[in-house]
Amino acid sequence: MSTRLAKQGRLIDRSKQVTFTFNGTTMRGFQGDTLASALLANDQMMMGRSFKYHRPRGVVASGAEEPNALVGLGEGARFEPNQRATTTELFDGLKAASQNHWPNLDFDIGAVNTYLSRFLPAGFYYKMFIHPAPFWKHVYEPIIRRSAGLGKAPDKELVDADTYEHFHVHTDILVIGGGVAGLQAAKVAASSGARVLLIEQTAHWGGRAPVDGGTIDGLSPDEWVSRTLAELEAMDNVTLRARTMGAGVYDHGYALGYERVADHTPGVPGPRHRLWRIRAKQIVSATGAIERPLSFAGNDVPGVMLAGAMRDYVVNWGVTPGQRVVVATNNDDAYRTAIILKQAGVDVLRILDARKEGGGALADEARALGIRVDPGKAIAKVKGGKRVKKISICNQDGVGGAREEVEADAVAMSGGWSPVVHMWSHCGGKLIWDRANAHFRPDPDRPPLGADGKGYVVAAGSANGPLALDQVMADADAAGKAAAKAAGFSPKRTKVPEGVATGENAMEAVWLMPANAEVQLRMKSWLDFQNDVKVSDVQLAAREGYESVEHTKRYTTLGMATDQGKLSNINGLAILADALNADIPQVGTTTFRPPYTPISMGAIGGEARGEVFQPVRKTPIYDWSNANGADWEPVGQWRRPFAYVRPGESVHDAVNREVKNTRENLGLLDASTLGKLIVKGPDAGKFLDMLYTNMMSTLKPGKCRYGLMCSENGFLIDDGVVARIDEDTFLCHTTTGGAERIHGHMEEWLQTEWWDWKVYVANVTEQYAQIAVVGPKARKVLEKLNAKAGGGMDLSVEALPFMEWRDGRIGEFDARAYRISFSGELSYEIAVPASQGLAFWEALVDAGKEFGVMPYGTETLHILRAEKGFIMIGDETDGTVIPQDLGLHWALSKKKDDYLGKRAQERSHMADRDRWKLVGLETVDGSVLPDGAYAVGEGVNANGQRNMIGRVTSTYYSANLGRGIAMGLIQHGPDRMGEIVEFPGTDGKSYKAKIVDPVFYDKEGAKQNV
Repeated sequence: MSTRLAKQGRLIDRSKQVTFTFNGTTMRGFQGDTLASALLANDQMMMGRSFKYHRPRGVVASGAEEPNALVGLGEGARFEPNQRATTTELFDGLKAASQNHWPNLDFDIGAVNTYLSRFLPAGFYYKMFIHPAPFWKHVYEPIIRRSAGLGKAPDKELVDADTYEHFHVHTDILVIGGGVAGLQAAKVAASSGARVLLIEQTAHWGGRAPVDGGTIDGLSPDEWVSRTLAELEAMDNVTLRARTMGAGVYDHGYALGYERVADHTPGVPGPRHRLWRIRAKQIVSATGAIERPLSFAGNDVPGVMLAGAMRDYVVNWGVTPGQRVVVATNNDDAYRTAIILKQAGVDVLRILDARKEGGGALADEARALGIRVDPGKAIAKVKGGKRVKKISICNQDGVGGAREEVEADAVAMSGGWSPVVHMWSHCGGKLIWDRANAHFRPDPDRPPLGADGKGYVVAAGSANGPLALDQVMADADAAGKAAAKAAGFSPKRTKVPEGVATGENAMEAVWLMPANAEVQLRMKSWLDFQNDVKVSDVQLAAREGYESVEHTKRYTTLGMATDQGKLSNINGLAILADALNADIPQVGTTTFRPPYTPISMGAIGGEARGEVFQPVRKTPIYDWSNANGADWEPVGQWRRPFAYVRPGESVHDAVNREVKNTRENLGLLDASTLGKLIVKGPDAGKFLDMLYTNMMSTLKPGKCRYGLMCSENGFLIDDGVVARIDEDTFLCHTTTGGAERIHGHMEEWLQTEWWDWKVYVANVTEQYAQIAVVGPKARKVLEKLNAKAGGGMDLSVEALPFMEWRDGRIGEFDARAYRISFSGELSYEIAVPASQGLAFWEALVDAGKEFGVMPYGTETLHILRAEKGFIMIGDETDGTVIPQDLGLHWALSKKKDDYLGKRAQERSHMADRDRWKLVGLETVDGSVLPDGAYAVGEGVNANGQRNMIGRVTSTYYSANLGRGIAMGLIQHGPDRMGEIVEFPGTDGKSYKAKIVDPVFYDKEGAKQNV
């Protein structure tokens, strides 16, 4: 039985007891325990059931590679399925439940599948598809769907009670893995002056070295780790993050880190998980190596464990999974486990070494402690159901010799070690087969390549292949220096740490025990513990023609789900290669894909959840507007006031009041939502000439120009005023809903077509509050603010003419004033830092009282612009409209050879004279045309419907004109001035309107130029 040992346990604090529950039973552990170590200490050997056969499963590993001990954690709004007990830190009040069984863990109805295994071979679900559809639909499908999946999904009615966040960080060198190799690589790299980010997936630094022993520079690994950590913490250019997994490596030095911030301290304010988005010049993968299991009959019985993991439980947490242990191995490392167990008072019955010559110095040490070592021996079968009971022993070659049976309650197995090559492989790094150690390791001649054709990932330590401590330290030192040099720094010449470990004999590539075991026994020799993939399943796949390792993986489910090849990969490849009579390198390996271990959906979403999944964007004036009667309308992600409704008013009344007041006195519009894109660089003018239909490179600093932007298909996609700030800098205004879209449009062309142009684009929409001061008294209110402050920007028509801008002070505010107008009135658009936006607005409201100031909303904005015949993107355009349709020929440069959309607009159907053109529309009776109404002409179309000859694009009631006005696209419209056109309404009425000039108000533009 498993017990807590009295003296061991370097990571636990025995003075701090922790209470938790497993399947409703209260248990106790210590601070520093993992859930797995605490369960073992409470003699809870069985922790779950396997996927297909529902076989009893116990913990087999001690870290992220654990395939069996997956549990549901928490309850209610904090429930999360499929969490590894081996990486879950114990805390007081933790609630855990085992998975994949009914009605309970000890008695599971699904275990009947074990007796049906002959009917459930590899690929059985694929084979069922060949039966007639009704049989599949009504018999197989319901059963398989109910059986699919591990764990239970959280209740969809409950909202996750935790919060999550994203971090963005740039660093010179990212080191993934905080073992002794990662620490040494980080130290060497940081000493060159490079900025280093070091992340470690566990809560502790040092990796396996403190457990495995040896010395570094004459110090124990624990002492060396403490000293090195202190040195790193003292460096300003080093950032250390524990509990942060390297989740994936992507193109061009982009990596993801997954930090479990508060899993071990629930209820503490702050995010539960944090997703790090990292950009690094160089990445050092110091992710260590994972021990492989051995395949023998019954190697899945609870109590059968990796030898290194059993060593971890003894040294780190003071737990032994059994009192009578058999060790089975093909390498010397497992002897360390036997020695540590023996020193802890555990009875080590045998070391079964598959190698005929046995082990080296470690074997001698084991014998000196009284441990029996049997070279050339193997486990024939482990007997037991819910825990190990007996071990059947035979010769490894399976030839001769009577079988021997011993009573035992635990097995430590070791099939060698495999470098964790995931980070190297995620982005295309290639692997090479190391025959001596029987594993794949990174091929230094074929690393992941960046845009410059050079490698940006360096493997370090055992992740690169070396397993002995002295070789690991030397390799890590070299990796740190190589990464620093590749990142542009000069690494210092430092002494390589001297690692000393016990000498070992060569391992032997043993995959099966015994080597020629009977087929019947092999059918119960397991490769993938979680998915119930047996040796015989892979052999069957090979016989059925699945020669590709990728096809075999999918046919058998080997290494899928949470395993992703960590434990089952090499063994499965070896069995497949043997079945195909091929070498392992010839068979190859499966594709490693991120994330390394699963990431919570909450971390992926970050703050994008609930109300902020599609965030509501608010300007600095939002709260003031809300308190002053704003009737809100959504404009993209923004909320803008449709109108400011006073008590006793309807929205319609409010709009009419705002329209008239703005023309007669003074109106204020919150225009902060308009897109503001800075385009900067020596090629900025050339770039904008290609994006806009008119010339921008000739614009002088201090001046503004209205521009149109088309897609490559020639259709109008945005418009706005462009201001030239200096020779290399432009500020482009876009429509409210277009800022992100146009920013993305610019970036797409820069990155895919004009990637060598020296241009940078930044979206600064939210950095500025922008307020339109509109009306005949606009200049007066600004001059009043200046007078009150004792001076300021000269706002006269001579100093600041129409379509120019100036920087300066207006009153007490730093401002940029644009003399532009979307209303046809005297207008200034004033941009101030967002932090000053509300204060500036309130100052305008206060100063404007004597001038009849009123805020106005988007509907008034629309009416004022329609009175002037100004177009609105999204109203006059619908994705099929070109500038020529809107009479905007004057905005199409004849000086430029090309711009986006120019050639498309020369196509025959784009230049067709029958295209609908923009006109103004006046109803005969002064009423308002229905929005979007179609105009009909004489005759009928092929469907027997009246011919459509146009449509209404914008329609409003103008309080200034006392009647309805509209704009529309009409066939041959500009040639039909004065004609009456019919517009059937959906309400059964028919409206008649006269085609007129689209400019209804101040056609000469006198009011805006005063």
